[in-house]
Amino acid sequence: MPSSDKSGIDKSGTYKLGEHPVRRLGYGAMQLAGKGVFGPPKDHDAAIAVLREAAAQGVNHIDTSDFYGPHVTNKLIREALAPYPDDVVIVTKIGARRGSDASWLPAYSPEELTQAVHDNLSNLGIDVLDVVNLRIMFDTHGPAEGSIEAPLTALAELQRKGLVRHIGLSNVTRAQIREGRRICEIVCVQNQYNLAHRDDEALIDELARDGIAYVPFFPLGGFSPLQSSTLSGVAKRLGATPLQVALAWLLRRSPNILLIPGTSSVEHLRENLAAAELELADEVLAELEGVAKAA
Repeated sequence: MPSSDKSGIDKSGTYKLGEHPVRRLGYGAMQLAGKGVFGPPKDHDAAIAVLREAAAQGVNHIDTSDFYGPHVTNKLIREALAPYPDDVVIVTKIGARRGSDASWLPAYSPEELTQAVHDNLSNLGIDVLDVVNLRIMFDTHGPAEGSIEAPLTALAELQRKGLVRHIGLSNVTRAQIREGRRICEIVCVQNQYNLAHRDDEALIDELARDGIAYVPFFPLGGFSPLQSSTLSGVAKRLGATPLQVALAWLLRRSPNILLIPGTSSVEHLRENLAAAELELADEVLAELEGVAKAA
């Protein structure tokens, strides 16, 4: 199995996110919150250790949101990493809130979006947010058509006020991305994409041509984990884990792909980052293509 160190993660390469180049293997903080991304972590010290290990390994792209917990992961990030290194880019998202029953609810009004930006600033302990993704909640299970003009215009106004440097979109369709780019500059798109879930195949290449980062979530299927004998077989032959192979495949897929695998375990974090060192031969890539065809 590959072993990760700072030189290892460097093998993932870099890509520009907003005005800063970041390593293509980053870290997603969602799993640091409690069960169902709600409430505090089961082990506070372990959560802090994961964040500090990520930084020590050279991760400089951290994905989070103040509706994780809510208000949990950002406070953990601040405790673990502030004052932040100059090269660290923290990407957060707004557009949703949590119900008292842990449900995920839209939060699109200008007042809600403004409050969300201020909550992120306060809990992260910073004066301006590097990148804010507007999470579209027309359908919580995937992108659904509908105009995003009103909430994105409100977010762009917060950018003009100096509270946000760059804007991205999450859970969006190609039509919504086109609409969004008429309103403001979009520096990244965050959607579900993995070996089996390939709806954004053409979109990734379009964004790459325009220098826009694509940030896939759920590299193994998320709440509905990908089950693939092909993936498991490839991983076994390479002495790697299925997740490492899935991440390595994503790194090979396109240079504008930035990865944010999440974990609450230092051991699993190191395994994830080691995917940067995993080389996939052309015949292995061809074999993995069969996972999408079988899905």
